[in-house]
Amino acid sequence: MRRRESLVGQVVAVNVLLVVAVLFAASAAAGLNLAVNDQRLRFGAIAISILLLLIINMILLRRRFSPLESLIARLEEIDPTQPTTQFVVPNTNVEEVERLAITFRRLLRRIEDERRRSGRLVLRAQEEERRRLARDLHDEVNQALTAILLRLQALSEDAPPELAGDIGELKTLVNQAMEELLRLARQLRPASLDDMGLIAAIEGQIARFSEQTGIQAVLHHEGTPEAISEDQQTVIYRVVQEALSNTAQHSGATYVDFELRVFPSHGVELRVRDNGQGFDVATGPDGGIGLSGMAERARLVGGELTVTSSPGSGTRVRLYIPQ
Repeated sequence: MRRRESLVGQVVAVNVLLVVAVLFAASAAAGLNLAVNDQRLRFGAIAISILLLLIINMILLRRRFSPLESLIARLEEIDPTQPTTQFVVPNTNVEEVERLAITFRRLLRRIEDERRRSGRLVLRAQEEERRRLARDLHDEVNQALTAILLRLQALSEDAPPELAGDIGELKTLVNQAMEELLRLARQLRPASLDDMGLIAAIEGQIARFSEQTGIQAVLHHEGTPEAISEDQQTVIYRVVQEALSNTAQHSGATYVDFELRVFPSHGVELRVRDNGQGFDVATGPDGGIGLSGMAERARLVGGELTVTSSPGSGTRVRLYIPQ
């Protein structure tokens, strides 16, 4: 592995070589005889002066290079999984260091913008694929099961009485498969989100959740969600969906409250709170995968998601998307 040297050390080494070279050149030009005692004394004085000069030079170089070392330390602290647009240029009077920091901040912003742009494209592609699958399940597969159910109904009218029980069981299984397909289609992409809007889709999701789990869920909303973009509405719906899933699987709550507020001049805020058992946020009930997925979706639309919880105190989720 190639050995690397610090910039300060390289500058000091060059200064040492230059000073020594100047010393011997001056000595040669002046005809300095080092064999004579007084000449040796003079040479010693010059050498001590040069040593002091080098020490002072090193101290000054260290001080001048300290802003660069501080910038490097700050760059090394950047977490690549977190938004990097909030990088603050250090306060320094060294022009080169300031220019380097400004350039790096611009680079981070371009990287973050590109990550959000590509992330939104992926998000739209995923939702479009979900929409297509949900439509196929609802229109094609469900229609095929409906045809099977009608055929069984026709058979039951002409079948012998001893087969009535078996045909009835088949009809029950087909009905269960149809209900499961409809539930899966709603989870993939609810038609109400496209046809009736965000509020209707969330209310339908909450109603089905309460019916299936027995957990009381309430939605309070303020403002007009139609004013926000389709990508933002999709993210809000998915966060609600994930929050309901976590509540049903992990929290042990009996109540969950949703509050959605749309501010025309400030942005959108979604708050979720339950009275469950809570958990350690750092090591969430699903290993942090669901929470990190919610946070990543929020970042794709320029938002921020925070989760507050501790064992025995319930869970609080806040999603904020600036205007």
